[in-house]
Amino acid sequence: MQALSEFVMPHLGADMTAGTLLMWRKKPGDHVTKGEIIADVETDKADIEVEVFTSGVLEEILVTPGTKVPVGTVLAVIRQEGEAVPEKPPETARVIPMPAPVPQPGLQPLPRPSPLPAQAAGRLHVSPLARKLAGELRVDLASVTPTGPGGRITREDIEHAAHARAAAGPAPAAATAALPAPKPSEPSAPADRHARMRQTIAAAMARSKREIPHYYLSATVDLKAAMDWLTTGNLTRPVEERLLYGVLLIKAVALALREVPELNAVWNGAQLEIKPEIHVGVAISLRQGGLIAPALHHADRKTLTELMRDFRDLVQRTRAGSLRSSELSDSTITITSLGEQGVESVFGIIYPPQVALVGFGSVVERPWSVAGQVVSRPVITATLSADHRVSDGHRGGIFLRAVDRLLQTPEKL
Repeated sequence: MQALSEFVMPHLGADMTAGTLLMWRKKPGDHVTKGEIIADVETDKADIEVEVFTSGVLEEILVTPGTKVPVGTVLAVIRQEGEAVPEKPPETARVIPMPAPVPQPGLQPLPRPSPLPAQAAGRLHVSPLARKLAGELRVDLASVTPTGPGGRITREDIEHAAHARAAAGPAPAAATAALPAPKPSEPSAPADRHARMRQTIAAAMARSKREIPHYYLSATVDLKAAMDWLTTGNLTRPVEERLLYGVLLIKAVALALREVPELNAVWNGAQLEIKPEIHVGVAISLRQGGLIAPALHHADRKTLTELMRDFRDLVQRTRAGSLRSSELSDSTITITSLGEQGVESVFGIIYPPQVALVGFGSVVERPWSVAGQVVSRPVITATLSADHRVSDGHRGGIFLRAVDRLLQTPEKL
């Protein structure tokens, strides 16, 4: 009996119901290794590099690039290592393309741009979103200077090349005569994706508030010890290795989850599944608008230096459009912060199937009582949004108290 596994359209969060296969990075007969990126998928929020979770040989591809299919649809079949080639292809699930959206009053469906063929990118290291944008703006990828991580061409690189070409003057008529002019009524690709992103976020957040009985807690944390330790420590670090106070917050949350493990969990239908590993999702704003919360894996086990390095890399790759599927599907809790916007407290909406979300506001100076004396201290408001089906205010309070206690001894984080 042959050992075959199905490679399916991944589920990358509660707000994803379908995805569009952009390109394959492997062809039938190629060997694939667990954790290797073998396909690029477009969601309403981002273009994602999808990893394979078994090793073997790519036996058969069932979905062609440009096809939008529901989550769970079989995209390919992988023959596991050490198995012989079957005498005839196995029966596989039928691919069901997504039906056209039903028009609703007041909502007009937005036209989708045609994806640029994968071979147009050649061997260049280019994000799927940048590849599509290059096709829409008619930018030659070979002429673009990459600025993304690892020499990757990003969306910003494409836009810069398009602006530079426009500043240099119009192209010769002979070269552009065969290219049809874009219709004025058609929205641009960024506008198209932004509209779909907002609709997707709206559906996920509406579901969260409808299905999850939220409760909210807040605590004000004295950050003097943490900020003093951070300032002193950064004086001995190279500029590129200096820590931000946000990384202390991430590590404190990760360690506090060890004390209240029911918050490091997901709700699967009718029961709680406590996760053994702590993968903290960090909300990152996208330049084109919207948020995405990829995971910092094993946040409780990493040093502050490792967390800072991984956090910087995650932000850079999120905005360059080069996230991996595991970074969107593995989060066990989410942290969000609006401190940069001057917001002092944020009570977020839980991202299902997670059961908790931690919010941090800005660091502000406030009067604080210390040993009977009123002094000025830097403080931050930490908030917890939690699912009342799996925890209560008592346990939530223990969690926030643990975060506070851990931040008072930053040298131990």
